[in-house]
Formats: sequence, C-alpha cells, structure tokens
Amino acid sequence: MHGVLLVDKPAGPTSHDVVHRVRRALGTKDAGHTGTLDPAATGLLAICLGDALKLQRWLAEGDKAYLATIAFGASTTTEDAEGTVLTRGDPSGLSAETIQAALPALTGEIDQIPPMYSAVRIDGRRLHEAARAGETVERAPRRVTVHALELGEVGPVGADGLRRVALAVRCGKGTFVRTLAADLGRSLGVPAHLCALRRTVAGPFRLEEALPLEELERLAASDRPALLARIIRPADAVTFFPLLPVDANGAIALSRGRQLTLSGEADGLRRVVGPDGALVAVGEVLAGRLRPVRVITAPVLPVP
Repeated sequence: MHGVLLVDKPAGPTSHDVVHRVRRALGTKDAGHTGTLDPAATGLLAICLGDALKLQRWLAEGDKAYLATIAFGASTTTEDAEGTVLTRGDPSGLSAETIQAALPALTGEIDQIPPMYSAVRIDGRRLHEAARAGETVERAPRRVTVHALELGEVGPVGADGLRRVALAVRCGKGTFVRTLAADLGRSLGVPAHLCALRRTVAGPFRLEEALPLEELERLAASDRPALLARIIRPADAVTFFPLLPVDANGAIALSRGRQLTLSGEADGLRRVVGPDGALVAVGEVLAGRLRPVRVITAPVLPVP
C-alpha cells in the first residue's frame, strides 16, 4: 500500500484521528496527512501511505481551496464557532456591496497573526497548549498568500443576531481562514468569526475524488480491492513535477544515491520513473546532472 488516499473528513474528529482510523482500517502504521483540518472543518484530507510518506513535504506545499461560512455579529476566542463569544456587534448594515469592497485588501500577499488556538509552534510549544493553560503568547505576523476571495450568498440576520455569508477562498500554505474571517469583520467594523469550513482542493487533489471516512472504513471491511483501487500511485500524486523516465540501470543508480548525466534537460525538480512506471525518486536537474533529492522506491534488481 504505497500512494495517496483521499478522504472526505467529517466534522468532529481531528486530522490525527482520521489518520488513526485509516491506519486501523488498512492495517498499517505508515500513514500521515498533508495538511491539518480543524476538528469542526470538513472536506479533503490527503493521506500518504507507505513510500508516499516521502512526498509529504511537496504535497503539503500546494495551494488549498475552501468553502467558508462567516458569521458577522460576534467575535470568539478561537476565531471560529468552537470558541467563547468575546464581542458582539450589529451586522444589519452589511450588504453584498460593502463586503465585496473589503475583499481586495485581504487578497494577495498579506500578514496574518496566527490564532492562539492553533498548532503553530513558538519556542517549541504549540499555541493551543498555551491557550488552554490561560496564557497569551506574543506572535509575530506571518506572510501568507490569498489568491482569490469570491463572495457567495449573503444571508439575512438570524434570530441569533448573526448574518452568515458564504465565501470561496483559494490560498497558499499556512493561511488561516478563520483569521481571514476575523480580519474581514474588523475591516468592516463588525465582529466576525468562521462558523463553517469545507476544504475542496489540496494541491493537485480535488474533493470529488475523495471517499467519506465511513465509506472508506466500510470498504476496508467488505471490499478491500475496491478500496485499494482508490489509492493514487506515488508517480501520479506529483504530476506537478515534469516526468523524467530512466532505464533500469539509471533507476538502480539513483536509488543508490548516484547522479546521472543528462543532456537537453532544463534545471528543476523531476518525478523520475523507472521502466515499470513506478516513481523511483524526486530528482533535481542542475547543470546537466540529475541527483536524487528523495529516493521513493528502490527498484527490484533483476534475477541474474
């Protein structure tokens, strides 16, 4: 079992809980995700299995897309619906036009202060651990990239005093969508928090390709071949790197850490596959030489 399995995470479990359930369903210890989703969030969680764990660093770097629901009218301690209400305000004056006008300022390269209730480490300690101990840690702003914000439905003010607004977000690694929600509220003068989040894209993967977690567990128990057929091969998981085939001798040399001499190849990273189509390595071409950055699968040596 080597490859990437796409899971549609339900609300409730942590990302680590999902990985644990996948490990248990498949009977493997070699599994890990490529980007945390908060417990209340749903949607796409890419799980690397076996040799594909060696690809996590590149898969985690990919852009993400979300469908977010922002509740205007209250801010919370966690910037989402899980926290305690800090302040309240009147969202009745907000319109689609006023919200739309505030979006460009939160698009592009922006600075975000990581929320206290997050897994970010400062001085070796996760912020959420300090927050639960009643501490507030000084946090420096972090530069993130928000590629696009697309305003959806703007709902009426509900009986709870909140106006819920749909927002499609496309962003780079490390962006906190709940911080975007809180910052959007501050820019409009109305406290806000994130009340729902669903991830639809993670790097090269799409939500429509994912299996609901309970369906994955059902298939593991009743139709294992059908589940294994859903695993994306390592070579197909990193199609954002140009393909570079090598022969059997080249595959063996790279798997042993040796470099190959090439001609006519531009510099950059490659997904290097052997004669059987398996991903041998992620390699880097530099000045006519191919070196293995990360060996993924050692090729099987032919029987003499």
